[in-house]
Amino acid sequence: MRILIIGGGIGGLTAALSLRAAGFTEITVAESVAEIRPLGVGINLLPHAVRELTELGLARHLDERARATAELAYHNRFGSLIWSEPRGLAAGYRWPQYSIHRGELQMLLLREVEASGVRVLTGRELTSFGTSEAEFADGSTLAFDLLVGADGIRSTVRGRLYPDEGPPPWNGLVLWRGTTHAAPFLTGRSMIMAGDGERKFVAYPIKDGDPPLINWIAERPVAGQAADRGDWNRRVPAEEVLSHFAEWRFDWLDVPGLIAGASAIYEYPMVDRDPLPRWTHGRVTLLGDAAHAMYPVGSNGASQAILDARVLAFHLAGTDDIDQALAAYEHDRRPPTTALCLANRELGPEIVMKLAHERAPDGFTDIERILPRAELAAIAAGYKRKAGFDPELLNQRPSYTCSTNR
Repeated sequence: MRILIIGGGIGGLTAALSLRAAGFTEITVAESVAEIRPLGVGINLLPHAVRELTELGLARHLDERARATAELAYHNRFGSLIWSEPRGLAAGYRWPQYSIHRGELQMLLLREVEASGVRVLTGRELTSFGTSEAEFADGSTLAFDLLVGADGIRSTVRGRLYPDEGPPPWNGLVLWRGTTHAAPFLTGRSMIMAGDGERKFVAYPIKDGDPPLINWIAERPVAGQAADRGDWNRRVPAEEVLSHFAEWRFDWLDVPGLIAGASAIYEYPMVDRDPLPRWTHGRVTLLGDAAHAMYPVGSNGASQAILDARVLAFHLAGTDDIDQALAAYEHDRRPPTTALCLANRELGPEIVMKLAHERAPDGFTDIERILPRAELAAIAAGYKRKAGFDPELLNQRPSYTCSTNR
């Protein structure tokens, strides 16, 4: 079977590696950029995604390149603790949770994909496709038996399947992202979120060093039109961000210091995609952000794309009936990612910061008086179940590893 994957990001490359591990040999990844480079900032890999990458043989590489997250902690805008919980191995998972530079993970996957014998073509901008052939802007064509659209939130494949959809909807929030070498905070392997439901600051280490490299995200509402904020690589000066977080100095973290110390700051609109009624149209299907782009809440974007890739390969390897495999893939992945996308619009587990602000806008001295621990625990556990990383269920779930004699 000739499998053509459009998009050489984390989802597309994981799909190629998973399909190759399952025994498929005629796989091509077509990427629009002329050269795949390690761009971006930090991301989180939750234990369900780390399990899949581990089963693809990448555990040692991840351990060498990423930082294992030991704790997730939510604080209000004054730095007071709302809720904290262990993460990864410390939380009883069989697999760690990692923080890593997106570009470093992408390049790791690219090297593994190329070493496996999968063909990776760059400079191939998709323009159209039919039932068995794809056409590119350079005039070239590629034949396929299955086309997988893994080309991101502005997916050309999705755009051809849903031509009237329009641009990704924007919720009026903007994210500023950067990385800064700075002193460790809290446990040294903590991921923190501080905010009030609108303004938010996130920070976590992604690389060892003296001092370590800290990834951070600052978020706030911005007036204007979404079209004015559509460039995901738009650089902004630190002063533009600092004016909104100048007073966020906590005993344990200097937020303005992190912002001021960044080598570059990038602005991203907070956009997602409305859930689709179907992903698969004949021998064409969607994966990752092309299928279910969601707000960056709960650290699930890359992790869900990795799960898509593994489940798709698992079902394709389990039958010679491509249509049956695609139906099973969509049955397994579309409902939970739809629910997750909608949950993220309601702030997911991060709603605890909004609740704390609503119940104690001037701060608190005893979180139990405004947000009982049982309520906080229920919010955290409910999101884990919805996102597929409840520790007991994940530890017991059968593997997606499969092999065929193709």
